[in-house]
Amino acid sequence: MKKSLRLIACSLLMMAGSGSIHAQGWPADYPGVMLQAFYWDSYSQSAWTKLTAQSDALARTFNLVWIPQSGYCGGTSMGYDDLYWFNNYNSSFGNEQELRTLISTFKEKGIGTIADVVINHRKNVSNWVDFPRETYKGETYEMVSTDICSDDDDGETKKWADKNGYSLSSNKDSGEGWGGMRDLDHNSENVQKCVKAYLDFLLNDLGYTGFRYDMVKGYKASFTAQYNSEAKPQFSVGECWDSSNTIANWIDGTKVGDVPQSAAFDFQFKYVCANAFNNGVYSNLGLKNPWGDMPLNSSSFRSGAYRQYAVTFVENHDTEVRPDGSSNGPLEKDTLAANAYLLAMPGTPCIFMKHWMAYPHEIASMVDVRRAAGVVNTSSYTNMRSSKDYYANLIKTNNENRMMVIVGDVEGFIPSAAQYTQVLEGYHYRYYMANSLETAWADKASGMYDEPFSVRLAAVTNSQGAQLVYTLDGSTPTASSAKAENGATVNIESDCTLTVGLLVDGVVKGIVSRDYTFNNLVKTQITVYVDPTPAGWSSVNFWTWGGDDSHSPSKGWPGDAAEGRTEIDGINWFYRTYTINSDDDLVNFVFSTGSGSPQTVDINGVKSTKFFEISTEKDGEKHLVNDVTPIHNGINDIFMNYAGKADGAVYDLQGRRMNIDQLPRGIYVTGGKKFVIK
Repeated sequence: MKKSLRLIACSLLMMAGSGSIHAQGWPADYPGVMLQAFYWDSYSQSAWTKLTAQSDALARTFNLVWIPQSGYCGGTSMGYDDLYWFNNYNSSFGNEQELRTLISTFKEKGIGTIADVVINHRKNVSNWVDFPRETYKGETYEMVSTDICSDDDDGETKKWADKNGYSLSSNKDSGEGWGGMRDLDHNSENVQKCVKAYLDFLLNDLGYTGFRYDMVKGYKASFTAQYNSEAKPQFSVGECWDSSNTIANWIDGTKVGDVPQSAAFDFQFKYVCANAFNNGVYSNLGLKNPWGDMPLNSSSFRSGAYRQYAVTFVENHDTEVRPDGSSNGPLEKDTLAANAYLLAMPGTPCIFMKHWMAYPHEIASMVDVRRAAGVVNTSSYTNMRSSKDYYANLIKTNNENRMMVIVGDVEGFIPSAAQYTQVLEGYHYRYYMANSLETAWADKASGMYDEPFSVRLAAVTNSQGAQLVYTLDGSTPTASSAKAENGATVNIESDCTLTVGLLVDGVVKGIVSRDYTFNNLVKTQITVYVDPTPAGWSSVNFWTWGGDDSHSPSKGWPGDAAEGRTEIDGINWFYRTYTINSDDDLVNFVFSTGSGSPQTVDINGVKSTKFFEISTEKDGEKHLVNDVTPIHNGINDIFMNYAGKADGAVYDLQGRRMNIDQLPRGIYVTGGKKFVIK
C-alpha cells in the first residue's frame, strides 16, 4: 500500500507528540524536531496566548515545544528564580488557565510540551530560608531550612541561619554551587518528596510531555535517574553545560538498569558550529570545538553511542546576545546555514525561537527535507568533502543513503546527479536527497506568506524520463495534470494547495502537498511623542521591546535617542516612529535620559500613535507617564449628551452624514474636528 511522504511525516509527528512513544531518557530512532519557544526577556512573544494562537503553524514543523518555567516567581521573571511549584501559575507569560489551554491545544495538534524544570535551587518567600507552603492532591508540601545545603552561597546562608536561629542540612551540595538562591539538598527525603510530587503535577495535572532540567551539574546525576524513573516522562533533556566527556558521563550517571534516563544538550555541537560559521572556516565542522571536545552526535565520539541522547542546537537563551549585551559564544553569522547543518545531522535538533521568527519558511522547508529523507536521531553520517570554503556530509539511516548537506560555497562540491537531486538551497547551504527515495518535491514549506513567490519542483527518482505533474486545487495529480520538468518553478500568487507527483510510465507516485495562504494584513506606521519637560529632563531615550520583536533598540541600555523634535500644540516633542506589522504586534517602552537614569515605569501595549508626558510623580524611583494622546492628536472621544446625541451633525470620513443613534466604531467629523468611537 503506497502512502505519500506527507502522510508519513504527519503520522510520525502525531506519534511523537501524542504520547504513543514511551521512552526512558530519549527514544531511539526519533524523527522529531524541538522548538525552544523563548529567548531572554521574550515575555510578549512567548506569552501562553500567543503561542496557543500559533499552534497550527508550529504543529506543521515541530514535534516538541520547550516553554519557560511556568510557575509564579514573585515578579517579572524568566523563571530561573523559581518559587511556586503547585499553587500559583500566574507567571510572566500568562495565567494558569492560559497555560493549561496552551498545553492541551498543543497536545490536540500533535505537539508535546516540554517543561523547564528548575530544581537545583529555589527562591525564598520572605527571608533566606523560608519556602511556600503548598497543597497537591490533598497533601501539603513545604521545604524547610534543613533542606538547604550546608555550604549554600559559599557559607553565607549558614552565617545568616546561625545568627537567626535556623539550622541547615548537614550535607554539602552534591554538585556545583550557585549563588543568589538556595541550593537544595537532594539527599533530603523532604526535597525528594517535593520534587517527585512536583514532577507528577507537571506531567499528570498540567499535562506536560517531558522535562528540560536546568543546571543539572548542580546535583548528582543519580537524582535525575531517581526522579525520572518514578515520573516516567516521555522526554527528558538536561542542561549539562560542559565538555562532551562531562556530558556523556552525566548521561551515564542517569542510568537505571544500564538505561539512561535523560538526554542532554549537545553544547559541543553548538560551539563547533559557532567556530565554523562565525569564522567562515567550514572545515572546522569536522574538528573538535575550540576547547578540544567532539559533539555528542559525532560519529567519532565514543563510536556514536550518544547520538540518541544528543539534543543539538546552534543557539539558546544563555548563549545568545541578551538585551544587556552579555553572551556566551553566540552564533554571529550564517544563521540559516547553521540551521541547515543542524537539521540535516543526527541527534534531535532544537531550533531557537529567534531563528524561527526570522526564517520560519526556510526552517520549515529544511524540516520537510529531514523528515522526507528519514533522518532520525540515531542516523549516521560520512564527511564527503572538507575545506575552508565548504563542507559536505552524507547522512545515512539504517546504512542507506538519505540526504546530503553542503554548507559554505555550495558549488564547491556537486554530488552525482545519478544518485542525488537538489531539493533546497539558500545562502551558504544546499540540500540533496537520494534518488532512491522516489518522490516529487516542492521547495517551499506550507504556511502563510506575505508576498507572491515561486516554488521550485524537483523529481527525486532513479527512473529515466520521469516527469512532474501537479495541481493547485488540492486534487490528486493524474497523468493528464499540468506537467513540469525537474527544476521548473511554479508561481504562487493566491491561497492554494499545491500537490505534486512523479509521473513514471503513466503512473503517479511519490506525491507531496503544500498548503499556501497569504497574509493580507496592512502594516501601519505609528509615531510616539514624548514631552519630558514636566519632569525637568532635557533629553529622552527610547528603550523598546515586545510584539514581534522587530522593534528592539539598535544598542544597549538606555536604548535609542529620539529621531528628532517637532512642535505640536506649542510643545516641542521628542519622537520616534515604529511600524506595527500585524494585529497582535505592539511596542513596550521605558523612557529615560541619555544616561539611563532617571527613567520611567514600563509603558505596555502601544499599537497606535501616542503622546506621552513624563510626570513629576513617581512609583518608587521611576517616573510615572501620562498618556495625553486625546489632547494632542486631533482625534478625541465623541461627546454624547444625556439623550445620546452628539453636539452637532456627524459625518464619516467620506463626507456622508451618519445616523448618530447607530454609530459603529470608527473616526468621524463633527464641528470641524475628528472624533473616534472606540
